[in-house]
Amino acid sequence: MKRTSPVYCAGLAMLLLALGCWRCSTPEEDIPPVAEVYPIQVWTTSSDAINLLYSKTIDFAQGKDDRFPVIQVDTAQFFQTIDGFGFNLTGGSAYLINRMGAAEKEALLKELFATGDNSIGISYLRVSMGASDLSASVFSYDDMPPGQTDVNLSYFSLSQDTLDLIPVLKQILAIRPGLKIMATPWSAPVWMKNNGSSIGGNLQPQYYGVYAQYFVKYIQAMQAHGIAMDAVTPQNEPQHGGNNPSMVMSAAQQADFVKNHLGPAFQAAGIGTKIVIWDHNCDNPNYPISILNDPAAKQYIDGSAFHLYGGDISALSQVHDAHPDKNLYFTEQWTSANGDFDEDLKWHLKHVIIGSMRNWSRVALEWNLANDPSYGPHTPGGCTLCKGALTINGSAVTRNVSYYIVAHASKFVPPGSVRLGSNLSGQLPNVAFRTPAGKTVLIALNESADLQSFNISAGGKWIVASLQGGTVGTFVW
Repeated sequence: MKRTSPVYCAGLAMLLLALGCWRCSTPEEDIPPVAEVYPIQVWTTSSDAINLLYSKTIDFAQGKDDRFPVIQVDTAQFFQTIDGFGFNLTGGSAYLINRMGAAEKEALLKELFATGDNSIGISYLRVSMGASDLSASVFSYDDMPPGQTDVNLSYFSLSQDTLDLIPVLKQILAIRPGLKIMATPWSAPVWMKNNGSSIGGNLQPQYYGVYAQYFVKYIQAMQAHGIAMDAVTPQNEPQHGGNNPSMVMSAAQQADFVKNHLGPAFQAAGIGTKIVIWDHNCDNPNYPISILNDPAAKQYIDGSAFHLYGGDISALSQVHDAHPDKNLYFTEQWTSANGDFDEDLKWHLKHVIIGSMRNWSRVALEWNLANDPSYGPHTPGGCTLCKGALTINGSAVTRNVSYYIVAHASKFVPPGSVRLGSNLSGQLPNVAFRTPAGKTVLIALNESADLQSFNISAGGKWIVASLQGGTVGTFVW
């Protein structure tokens, strides 16, 4: 689908705002025609983990049931186009997947990434440039002995990634050729940093240009392996310097790096990979806004990325309202080894899936795709409680709560879908979409403890539905 140009979008934003309407909707010619499914297909997952993507069908109702509240799906109100739903394919995830038996690995990857009745249709991944804290060891693509530098990047190499990450990505792309990938560094090579450590510290200004070329080399080297990068962010969690690896980058530093180095380097190399800033929590929307307020930086930036370990998901709309011509991405949220299926299902559906979509995000990604039974691999000092969507023990696979969190969107809302308008009613947070095939999809959560019955009104038709307490339902028609 073609993208809305910034000029079109900004102009439309002013017109719709003046009319009291929603801002920056998808162009009318990009909206798929309605192609309804009969009967209505429903998939539910309950907070007690008894029903897991349980499927059934229901019929349209003759009319509204006045006893119940109404979720009104506005099939004529269009918002952002969706790029996809998925996970972070960490180095540890790739390591575990790559060591499964060949048949088991192929079956798992088809289940995760293919489209069809027996798959969940993951369509977007985020990977680390170099190590994340969920890699088995700390590394960059240009590590040098202490005291030595490599300003010409003569020793740049993807050798670590060729062991597991690249082979797994190639197998995934053979299954899902259109899958999009975002790449994010947790740290620059330590010789570029002012503290000489993989933990914390800042990128030294004299290496800004070198580090921009590091990104160029990475994108070109991955492309040589047949792996295209849809987007990069300059730094994972740039205000958190306590992880291993990690690096701190202020808004002023990120603006400088993007406008004077990374953006021009991409332009000179003919690289179309998007640059997405921030990639940290919802508690500091002023960070990306301040960068986007700089026209010299903004010209190179596609949008801003968010996590939700702090703040409120509405921060995405705050950034959208300040710069409606730029995109939003939700790129990470963990589930803990100490978490509860019930609470995690409800919280993540409400905030990560429904919340991010209702606040203009084009993607929603959970954190780690896979871990072993001991929540590894991880770096020394890395996360010891990060629970993946999958627990992989040899070739045996257990599906955890974030698998179902993502599946309730990824299986039914493919890339190119457009978010529709829908109202919030009672304790039923929800979000609606029109798919490229013309289907209408509604994801609704009953966050109360009791059975909730409700009406769904869309396009002149009525659906009367019920969800048990703490249950998420995806409705397709």
